[in-house]
Amino acid sequence: MQRNKAEVVVITGASAGVGRATAREFAKHGAHIGLLARGSDGLEGAKRDVEALGGKALIIPTDVADADQVEAAAEQVEAEFGPIDIWVNNAMTSVFSPVKEMTAAEYRRVTEVCYLGVVHGTLSALKRMLPRDRGAIVQVGSALAYRGIPLQSAYCGAKHAIQGFHDSLRAELIHDSSNVRVSMVQLPAVNTPQFGWVKSRLPNKAQPVEPIYQPEVAAHAIHYAAHHNRREIIVGFRNWIIVWGNKFLPGFGDWYLAKTGYEGQQMDEPKPADYEHNLWKAVDDDGGGDFGARGEFDEKSRAHSWQLWATTHPKAVAAAGLGLAGAAVALLVANDSD
Repeated sequence: MQRNKAEVVVITGASAGVGRATAREFAKHGAHIGLLARGSDGLEGAKRDVEALGGKALIIPTDVADADQVEAAAEQVEAEFGPIDIWVNNAMTSVFSPVKEMTAAEYRRVTEVCYLGVVHGTLSALKRMLPRDRGAIVQVGSALAYRGIPLQSAYCGAKHAIQGFHDSLRAELIHDSSNVRVSMVQLPAVNTPQFGWVKSRLPNKAQPVEPIYQPEVAAHAIHYAAHHNRREIIVGFRNWIIVWGNKFLPGFGDWYLAKTGYEGQQMDEPKPADYEHNLWKAVDDDGGGDFGARGEFDEKSRAHSWQLWATTHPKAVAAAGLGLAGAAVALLVANDSD
């Protein structure tokens, strides 16, 4: 990437939640950011955030399920800011529901946004990055890309699909000796507003499964992934256990989630009878309000992840390990001398 100019970044799903926090993170470093999402109120709020933190923002109302809209957005960003350096595929939607109550239309919509939205964004990014032989694409994933959970089959299926797409693309870039990089960030449960507007057939309000992290933790991981050649970054120690544990004990995961997955994804508070969901239309559009980055779970959410710190500071971890090993050797030598 050219160091003598501001980075040009595209973020999908930038109006709220992880996308909103990610826009703020890049803005702190002076980035010029194309903000893509459906909701106009949230996009306006994201633009204010970016400009207040020293970046520049371009609002582009976009439904990532439409490849033509995504391609038009990419053209608009480059016309305004110049060549795109970083593309973050973050847009998502979901449905909380047992499989037996889902509809084909709901599966199609979640797949088009969560999976095909990533494909559309990646294709538009590659179209520009490959001829220049530079750039970074970050796919925002989840531990659910490895381990499906009850009541979120459409979302889990889409995240699994992104993982397969990511593996294929990365292998092809290596084959072509391309300097374009792609990384996938596997997020834990995050305190975002989406739990208040996701379509749900649950009797009670939806909630993330603890441990919950603030969206700023996710944003830091995404920014790091955009600037380091890492195939994958797993955020949160429990996430790491889930990813690796499912490789060896998937049957235990089935049993455990069958026992805990229904209650763990619901609050004690009943779902409002008149709540709006965002599956087909943005809730932060036409005066619907700006929801920001964080949801209603601040008291339960962690602002830091020591596991992520260790992941992003490998030299410090290695130095600490060598120091401990040296101290152990010195202790053994001293005891042997006695």
